[in-house]
Amino acid sequence: MAQHTVEKIGGTSMSDYAAVRDNIIRGGGRSGDDLYNRIFVVSAYGGITNYLLEHKKTGQPGVYALFANANDNDEDWREALTEVGDRLRGINAELFRDEEKLEKANSFINERLEETERCLSDLERLCQHGHFALETHLNTVREMLASIGEAHSAWNTAELLREEGINSRFVDLTGWNADAHLSLDDRIKKAFEKIDLAREMAIVTGYTHTADGLMNSFDRGYSEMTFSRIAVLTGASEAVIHKEFHLSSADPRLAGEDSVVPIGRTNYDVADQLANLGMEAIHPRAAKGLRQQEIALRIKNTFEPEHAGTLVTGDYVSDKPCVEIIAGRKNIYAIECFEQNMMGEIHQYDRDLLSIISRMKGHIVTKDITANSITHYLACNLKTVKRIRRDIEEKYPESSLQVRKVAIVSAIGSDMKVPGILAKAVGALAEENISVLAVHQSMRQVDMQFVIDEDDYETAVKALHRGLVEVHDHGDAICAA
Repeated sequence: MAQHTVEKIGGTSMSDYAAVRDNIIRGGGRSGDDLYNRIFVVSAYGGITNYLLEHKKTGQPGVYALFANANDNDEDWREALTEVGDRLRGINAELFRDEEKLEKANSFINERLEETERCLSDLERLCQHGHFALETHLNTVREMLASIGEAHSAWNTAELLREEGINSRFVDLTGWNADAHLSLDDRIKKAFEKIDLAREMAIVTGYTHTADGLMNSFDRGYSEMTFSRIAVLTGASEAVIHKEFHLSSADPRLAGEDSVVPIGRTNYDVADQLANLGMEAIHPRAAKGLRQQEIALRIKNTFEPEHAGTLVTGDYVSDKPCVEIIAGRKNIYAIECFEQNMMGEIHQYDRDLLSIISRMKGHIVTKDITANSITHYLACNLKTVKRIRRDIEEKYPESSLQVRKVAIVSAIGSDMKVPGILAKAVGALAEENISVLAVHQSMRQVDMQFVIDEDDYETAVKALHRGLVEVHDHGDAICAA
C-alpha cells in the first residue's frame, strides 16, 4: 500500500506563501517525520504564465505572443521579458528578506531569463534567413517560456522550506540544459529514482520538458498532466489539488458565496463534464490515468484547510439522485448547417462537418441534429468560427448557414435520475423569463444542458442553482468527503 500523496498547488495559492506553508505544508499540525511522504507539484505564481505566454481569458499578448508576431526590429517582446523579470524579482523581494538569500534567488531566475533572451534573439536572427521559418520553432519557444514560471516558484518554495528546517528538494523537470530528450514518463522516473520520500519533501516544477512537447497536447493543462503522471508512476495513495476555492455547487461569484456549497463527493464522469465546459477540476487526459489506477483525487481549498474538500473517485454515485453542480460557459458559437438534401445522408454530412471543425481545432461542447440540419456549439474565437463557416460553405455551397453567439448552462450530477427534474429546470428558467433555445439530456443522466442567450447566462445560473440545489439545504457539503 502506497504511503505518499502527490499534491498540486495552484497559482493563486502559490502567491500566498504563508498560506501554503501553514495550511498545506504544515496543515493539520504536521511536524517532524509527518511532514514527509508528500510530493508537491507547483504552478507558477498567479498571473506569471499569462505574462510569459498570453492572458488565458482575455488573450492579451505576453512574451510568447509578442515574439511570435514580431516584425523586424520589433522590441516589444524584449520589453515584455524585462517586465516579467522585474515581476519575478519583485516576488523574490517579498519572500526573501535576507540580502544574501535574495541575491541567490535572483541569480537563479536571472540566469534563466538571460539565457532565454539570448535564445530568442539568436532564433530571431536565424529566421531572417530565407531557409529558416520561425513557425517551425514556435512550439519550442512556448515550452521554454512556460517553464520559467514553474521553475521560479518551485525553486523558491524549496529554498524557503529549507530555511525553516524542512528537508525539501527542488525537482526540476523543465529539462533546462538537459543532455537528452526524454518522454514524460521517463523524465519523471529519472527524477525520482534517487529521492527518499520518507525523508525528503519533493517540490516539483509543474512543467515537464518532453521529447514530443507537453504543450502540444495539453497547452495550459500541462501542470495537471505532470501531477497526474507523477501520481501514477510513483503509486500515490491519493492525488490532491489545492486551489483558492472549493469545487462548489456553482460559481460563488454568480450564485453567491453564501448560497453555494462544496460538493464533497463526486466521480470522474462529472469532472469530465466540467472540463467540457471549460471549468476543469482536472484535465480529462490527466484524470484518465488516475481513474485507471484507481487513485482518488481530492480537491481542497487552500484557505479552508480544515474542510475535507471534494473527493473524486471512479465508482462514486450519490446515494440519492440529485444535482451536484450548476456550471456553464459563455462565448459559445452555434453554427447551424441546414441542407434540404441532408435527409438520409446525415452520417456523411456529420462526418464532413466534424472533419472541418477538427482541422480548425474548434472545441465542440455539444451538438444537435434534425432530419436536415446539424448544429455544433463551439468554444473558440470568432476568427476560427469564420474559417469554419468558410470551409463549410465551400464544401456545401447550397447549404444555409446560421451563426449565433449563445451560452450554455448545465446541471450536472453523478446520478440525476430524478423524475420531473427537466420540468423543474425549465420552470426555474421560465420564472426568470429566460427562453431556452435548445435542450440536451443524455440517457447517461449525468448532464443536462440548456442553450440560452448569452445575456441570460448569469441569471440562468442563479435560477437553476436556486431551484435545483439550494432547495435541499445541504449544509457544509452535498456529501461529506
